Amino acid sequence: MTRPDAASEVRAERPISLQQARNLHLAVQGLLKFPRARATRARVRAVVARMRVLQIDTIHVVARSPYLVLFSRLGDYDVRWLDELLAKAAIFECWAHEACFVPIEDFSLHRAQASAKSNHWAHQRAQRMYREHRAAMDRLLTHIRDHGAVKSSDFERKQKNPTGWWGWKEEKRWLEAWFALGELMIARRENFQRVYDLRERVLANARVETAAWSAEAARHEFVLGAVRALGIAQARWIADYFRSGRKHKDADLEKYTKSGELIRVEVNGWDAPGYVHREHLPLLQRARRSGLRAAYTTLLSPFDPVVWDRGRASAMFGFDYTIECYTPGHKRRYGYFVLPILHRGRMIGRLDAKAHRADGVFEIKALYLEPESKITPTLTSDVAAAIDACARWHATPRVTVRKTDPPEFAQALRTALREIR
Repeated sequence: MTRPDAASEVRAERPISLQQARNLHLAVQGLLKFPRARATRARVRAVVARMRVLQIDTIHVVARSPYLVLFSRLGDYDVRWLDELLAKAAIFECWAHEACFVPIEDFSLHRAQASAKSNHWAHQRAQRMYREHRAAMDRLLTHIRDHGAVKSSDFERKQKNPTGWWGWKEEKRWLEAWFALGELMIARRENFQRVYDLRERVLANARVETAAWSAEAARHEFVLGAVRALGIAQARWIADYFRSGRKHKDADLEKYTKSGELIRVEVNGWDAPGYVHREHLPLLQRARRSGLRAAYTTLLSPFDPVVWDRGRASAMFGFDYTIECYTPGHKRRYGYFVLPILHRGRMIGRLDAKAHRADGVFEIKALYLEPESKITPTLTSDVAAAIDACARWHATPRVTVRKTDPPEFAQALRTALREIR
């Protein structure tokens, strides 16, 4: 455990460079170097535990987001392992940043947030749903208690023109409300469809701490947990990681720096200080000595923790990234499901892709390099290798390149892809 005076010594040192801050962030997120260890179920679980939250999204023009986030950190692995971890209650689903997979050890922590007077939109919506549909929701819960786990597809749609909640049928809305309120959990997924069951049945064989967290203790852990997961963070980024409340200010973190739990670090180019968890003091010292070298190129999910906060991605990487899948088509600038390209510690571009699984084709509709990204043999070969690895993992090994910006990159990329094969 780092002494408060040791933290103060680090805080008093000269600022670190922006690239040193990036490398610290990527090292903690598991994206600094190529994953050399063979992927296993245990490593999948370890990655989820290190990030603390793995955001869920159902879009699958390429791999669904949680699977892609894991691929970026593990390389080739079996996506069924994540589903198996859920079915074994080694991880669970809850509302955090958004809907997320979370390590089971954090069950009581997130339960405390859901049980308290939460400001999270999902909890507030669920509470309103129960006030308006109490009798029907209670009958649904009794049905599950008496007859076992259910899917929303077990119920017939009664409305011809459904509205609200993505057009869900009533039972789906009630199941989701009970899930947000914590009475139901996701027992497993079948073809990515949620299977809902009573909390006590899902947790029956789980090794989980059930002692309740106080509101203050939960707030404390959400702050420390977010900074630990990010590697280095400004105060205003912290609450978004778990959606744990209002944005923090530097003054809110003084008690953590005084206790030595967080280390305040100045970063060249930032208009606010960064904070590092004391567990990462050795990494911070290595970063300060330029001992952390970014040597990895990969494709990221739009919902990867590294890019899901637009302001953080801009401050950390100078990368202006907006998720456009929820934007009307005519207003999109880059595409529906665009993958940021991480290259040796920098965001050098973005990729609009689609996996045609039946044909075995990974289609690059468009690839856009950032204006400051120079086309070099290293960049070209690294990007080609990252695309090839992702395509093979998708079981769509044939890559087609439609267009690039700048246009001259297209031929260089096609040549590099042919040389790999």
